[in-house]
Amino acid sequence: VDERPPTSCHVTRGPNPSCRAWGLSIRNGPNPQHRLPRRTHHLFDGDGMLHSLLLPSASSTPLSEPVLCSRYVHTYKYLLERETGGPVLPNFFAGFHGVAGLARAAVMIARVLAGQINLNKGFGLANTSITLFADCLYALCESDLPYSMHINPANGEVTTLGRCDFGGDLSFRMTAHPKKDPVTMELFAFRYNVFQPFITYFWFDRAGSKVADVPILSLQKPSVMHDFAITERYAIFPESQLIVNPMDMVMRGSSLVGLDRTMVPRIGVLPRYTKNESDMRWFEVPGFNMLHTTNAWEEADGEEIVLVAPNILSIEHMLGNMELMRARVDMVRINLSTGDVSCTALSPESLEFGVIHQGYVGRKNRYGYFGVSGPLPKIKGIRKLDFDLVGSGDCTVGRRDFGLGCFAGEPFFVPDNIDGYGNEDSGYVVCYTHEEDTGESWFVVMDAKSPELDIVAEVQLPSRIPYGFHGIFVKQAELLAQQ
Repeated sequence: VDERPPTSCHVTRGPNPSCRAWGLSIRNGPNPQHRLPRRTHHLFDGDGMLHSLLLPSASSTPLSEPVLCSRYVHTYKYLLERETGGPVLPNFFAGFHGVAGLARAAVMIARVLAGQINLNKGFGLANTSITLFADCLYALCESDLPYSMHINPANGEVTTLGRCDFGGDLSFRMTAHPKKDPVTMELFAFRYNVFQPFITYFWFDRAGSKVADVPILSLQKPSVMHDFAITERYAIFPESQLIVNPMDMVMRGSSLVGLDRTMVPRIGVLPRYTKNESDMRWFEVPGFNMLHTTNAWEEADGEEIVLVAPNILSIEHMLGNMELMRARVDMVRINLSTGDVSCTALSPESLEFGVIHQGYVGRKNRYGYFGVSGPLPKIKGIRKLDFDLVGSGDCTVGRRDFGLGCFAGEPFFVPDNIDGYGNEDSGYVVCYTHEEDTGESWFVVMDAKSPELDIVAEVQLPSRIPYGFHGIFVKQAELLAQQ
């Protein structure tokens, strides 16, 4: 979709007073700057674009209606290709494949040597997620450093401030899924690499100062580690069968990213304030290939780790044919004393993009909200799962289907500003939807407590927001406090 300057939107239902007090819904996702043949493009390869919907309160001035703004993240790649008028850097997923991929890599290296491309300025897309940390907004993609962003609280305009290395303390890249502890306000993160160390773990204090790197050398192979989890005392790392292997592309003409079915998926448990990986413990979980985590916590006084996450049952389809990919939400329990591991399905449906109340990150929680594959990256409905019903075969306690031809992106949970953090599910589930037959798009607000996830407010949008990837909700006070 095209960029859109701040544009007023029409409220077609609601919102109630507590909704009107919110702030900003902002979502990141891939949106190619230049049209490419299907064979050389993968969903994950699109340029990052932020879509922000500013929701004013009753006392907001000068705004009286919601305002939508869509802007590209001004990465080095985006600016270079905008100036050139066409693609310059090869796509990571679709571009590096076989003999043609080697040719693209050779051309890129020649351009680097000729000074036409400066990789020191980054080559990532900033297209995956967005986070708010230490009063700063960051657009994230695991192949590069974060990009600092700013949203004007007066008119909703989105501006790229620049690539951020946290004063020189952060090198190369960072996961698109860092975890912010809601109590300590620290941020935990990692980066992965195709060479040792395959994983490097680090964290930031609440002021934004980075703690030294912790190299993790005990992975079997350079596994594609898109996400991880934290508890109050541990960091949880999933090792999947999806690996990055440049030599396979060179020697066999295959893709840069491939599947190793001989590997047994594992989960690594590391004390979260560790100085080295000596205390890392790995536990085999056969058949468990995770792309996104939902939450993790400790039980039995820290002797048992519980992880809730969608398990990708056909992970090979992540490399292509994503519409065939199925995910089952599982609860994995790891007993740190005995080494026993169990894996229990929470729903028979194909669910992904699970979110929770952000006040419970790393701590025991009861409810999760998941998108129903329709097929991915489209979401045809939302399901609310009650984790306390584990073992019942189906933990679903709330459901909303959008109807034939209507699809959504990832949901997000917003606590009710009136009730605060008293009840875990006291609040709203929000998402963007699109009617493919009529071309109409909406921002939808659902009552998180309702068994039918009743729609309590809707905002009609002036343009479509592409499916896929991740967003957050920023309160008005947080928006005003941006650095």
